Amino acid sequence: MSERNVTIETPDGEADACFFFPEERRAPAVLLWPDMYGLRPAYAGLGRRLAEAGYAALVVNPYYRTMKGSLVPEGTTVIDPELRAELFPRAKVHAAELSPETTLRDGKAFLDFFARHPGVDTEKKVGVIGFCMTGAYSFRLAAALPDRIGAGVSLHGGGLVTDRPESPHRLIPSFQAEFFVAIAEDDDTNDPEAKSVLRKAFESAHVPAEVEVYSGTRHGFCAPDSAVYHAAQAERVWQRVLDVFARRLG
Repeated sequence: MSERNVTIETPDGEADACFFFPEERRAPAVLLWPDMYGLRPAYAGLGRRLAEAGYAALVVNPYYRTMKGSLVPEGTTVIDPELRAELFPRAKVHAAELSPETTLRDGKAFLDFFARHPGVDTEKKVGVIGFCMTGAYSFRLAAALPDRIGAGVSLHGGGLVTDRPESPHRLIPSFQAEFFVAIAEDDDTNDPEAKSVLRKAFESAHVPAEVEVYSGTRHGFCAPDSAVYHAAQAERVWQRVLDVFARRLG
């Protein structure tokens, strides 16, 4: 497996990212957007796992317009409540620069990176994973580029079902991708109708999808450096992700 720090030209500047890919063959591509605490070693580790599973994985910095590198201090293994309280206001400032429009501009640039890289199998469709605030990014990119996105994943994603006209769930009829949506139990408690709305929208649009609530979990449970990381449930989620990718990208 090869891993490299890369810089990708976008319409808004230069995005820093980590790229992981098998050395022996061209591989289907997966774009991974981290949660609101941004690019950091915990998500680089997930990129490595994807490469070990046979995918070319790009783990990106969503905040490249306003900062490079990691928001999380070097050497951090767990974002505990004290560190979270310090980081959250800073992350909100960076996140305020993002929008559905920046998501699409960035996503297209990242997919163009895949199209140019010799380690990527460009005959296969691309997978997209988003965590927390970027769970919606998978929806937006799948709707905007249905001919290029074959699988979409949202892990404890926020804001998937809202009253707004641009709500991500309203984009589902445009999908040509299979989707997997993993919901934390406390998120479901806070918004118990969201899963039903999502399931109905997928079913009505005849889009293959799994929308599941994972018992005993809290928002952020799939992030390896989260204080609420749930190892057993996160591994179950990861296997479901790999199953979807095997069906749609393999």
